[in-house]
Amino acid sequence: MRRLMMGLACTCLAQTLLAQDILKVDSLQEVVVTGTGTQHLLKDAPVQTEVIGKQMLKNFAGGSLAEILSGLTSSFAFNEGDMGSQMQLNGLGNNYILILIDGKRMHGDNGGENDLSLIDPLNIERIEIVKGASSALYGSDAIAGVVNIITKKHNTDGFLLENTTRGGSYGELRQHNGIALNFGKLKSYTNFQLQHSDGWQNTSREDPHQTEHLITDSRNKTVNRYTNWQVSERLTYSPTQDMELYAEGSIYRKRIYRPGGKHPGVDVKTYDLRYNNASASVGGKCYVGAKGKEQGARDVVTLDVDWNRHAYYYDFTAVTLTDGYVNGEHTSYFPYYPGQHQLQSDQQRTMAHLKGVFTLPYENRLSTGIEWRYDWLKAPDRVEGGKATDNTEALYVQDEYNPVDWFNVTAGLRLNRNQQFGWHLTPKVSAMVKWNDLRIRATWSQGFKTPTPKELYYQYMRNMNGAYLFLGNTNLRPQASNYFSLGFEYNCGGLSVTATGYYNRVNDMISLVTIPNNEAPIDLYTKYLPIKTRQYKNLESAKTYGADVSVRYRFSREWTAGLGYSYLDTDAEMYDTDDDVLKRVVIDGMAHHKGNCYVTWNHTLKNENTWGAGIYGRASTKRYYQLNGNGKGYQLWRLTGSYSFSPKQGKQKPLTFNLEAGVDNIFNYVDKTDHGLHLGTTTPGITVYASFSVRFNHGKKLINNYKSNSLNQTENEDN
Repeated sequence: MRRLMMGLACTCLAQTLLAQDILKVDSLQEVVVTGTGTQHLLKDAPVQTEVIGKQMLKNFAGGSLAEILSGLTSSFAFNEGDMGSQMQLNGLGNNYILILIDGKRMHGDNGGENDLSLIDPLNIERIEIVKGASSALYGSDAIAGVVNIITKKHNTDGFLLENTTRGGSYGELRQHNGIALNFGKLKSYTNFQLQHSDGWQNTSREDPHQTEHLITDSRNKTVNRYTNWQVSERLTYSPTQDMELYAEGSIYRKRIYRPGGKHPGVDVKTYDLRYNNASASVGGKCYVGAKGKEQGARDVVTLDVDWNRHAYYYDFTAVTLTDGYVNGEHTSYFPYYPGQHQLQSDQQRTMAHLKGVFTLPYENRLSTGIEWRYDWLKAPDRVEGGKATDNTEALYVQDEYNPVDWFNVTAGLRLNRNQQFGWHLTPKVSAMVKWNDLRIRATWSQGFKTPTPKELYYQYMRNMNGAYLFLGNTNLRPQASNYFSLGFEYNCGGLSVTATGYYNRVNDMISLVTIPNNEAPIDLYTKYLPIKTRQYKNLESAKTYGADVSVRYRFSREWTAGLGYSYLDTDAEMYDTDDDVLKRVVIDGMAHHKGNCYVTWNHTLKNENTWGAGIYGRASTKRYYQLNGNGKGYQLWRLTGSYSFSPKQGKQKPLTFNLEAGVDNIFNYVDKTDHGLHLGTTTPGITVYASFSVRFNHGKKLINNYKSNSLNQTENEDN
């Protein structure tokens, strides 16, 4: 059998054009960190990791992270809305997916959904995706999986200036600017991004089951007009080759403009939505131990301290009677006037994380760390008393054991203490066996997630074709999960095939459940007289199971093709208060089948200018929901093209220009489902875009001139 496998490998290599060169540049040689928190080549990562690399990102030219993930992987589903991205991974929603930016937890909760527009798609180096529970390493939220956004490091040795302007259909505007400076041990990168869309309306019909009479002239949009911008700064200082310190911060603003109609309770909007975010971080890393080793294998200690804020406001556009505070006293039907605003929630989080990675005898590599997290929520009109807090501490340890070259076992354990829910242990064990070009990986891991302050304490009314009352629940229990997976990966020359089956069981899953109105607190019920009351409840249990398959083949240096397929099924038990029985339901947003495919072409000319093109397709069957109908199945196709050129100046090419253009949804599919019901996709039909980028990178000469000029200026001033 061993000889047969070796023979097949040799045959495959012989049939693959320029196989040796392909292997040198293939993404399998990328270093990944998310699965274990330590560095590994992708092909040898002990935990199955999916990577969207730099070239894939460039070819696809996605205008947002949601576009990128839905277009280049088959496991994700999105349904963009005012309250966030409504992301789902292998059957579990946004609350169970941990988003990391350079390994640090993203903050931007917005009605339970992360606002992915916080991430500048033009500043992404690669994306690493680890599916399944990873709470032993990353703590709460990592039940469905982890998405780690690795940003560009801009390691220029002098001065870098970059600008990208992109425009498209429906008033799409994307602006990216970056400035990088290098003064030896001190480096700086300043980033600005702006995103705008005029929005669109796929239908003017409202769901007749949720309105008193048929409405065919609603002004509700499928996607509302919005504008957001962000400024961020990162400073790094390296006092020695073995130490790096950093400080970074950002400011983010977003406004969603909601048009007003003529049908009260349906499309009459009297306020826009505004979000104010800010962040600040400091920290560093220090390599210790023998300097003869590669940095990825050396011992390292890191410290990160982060503060994040997310504030959510109503900006009133017409006179509105709502709850308010006068001289500190709560008042119902308080009037707000155009130009005034009202705070809905202000969420702030402070975290500290100390971590060490150490090489031990007998082929062991130990990762250990401690975390402290403090969450603070201010919501004057949504939380009794106006404020709520939560505090969590954790200690974790993980060991990677490689007794022989072809076998790895990684085991981890986290001890978590929450101020309200006490202590909890979360384990994880994974193993990998290598046999020539074949990798077999197996994982068992537990997930753990405590209820958020919102789920515990929130209470508010929302008009959605009537008054819906939403309630928190102080009797909620923490959620825990057991995740099992078995995967195979085969790499031969330019061919890469992966197949993974998984089972994820979530106990005490928290979900919004419709309850009888008379179970609502009497003061809230009489105040709002809701059509429906929904409250966060623990389901008895929920499970997701399925399989993911991906195939990628590099025919040559220029041509690459790939496809992915995801099968999913879900099952949940929910207590029905009306019939006093347990009912089996699907998890909202589930689709049994999803898939994607692509073919890309990249050609480098003799003058090193490059052409690129790609065609991409993605499809989904029907998405199931408990209320308000199911989302229709769909398939969408996308064409992209690019040209990059660098005029030569002497022996250098400091300037690089890049032109991109594309057409999305080339077969003009539009989901015209009535407002109030679920959509399969929000796309407005055929859309086009074009972008122009310029990048100026001047090396050491500029900095040396700067230092020389500064020195001469100082000498002149002294004289």
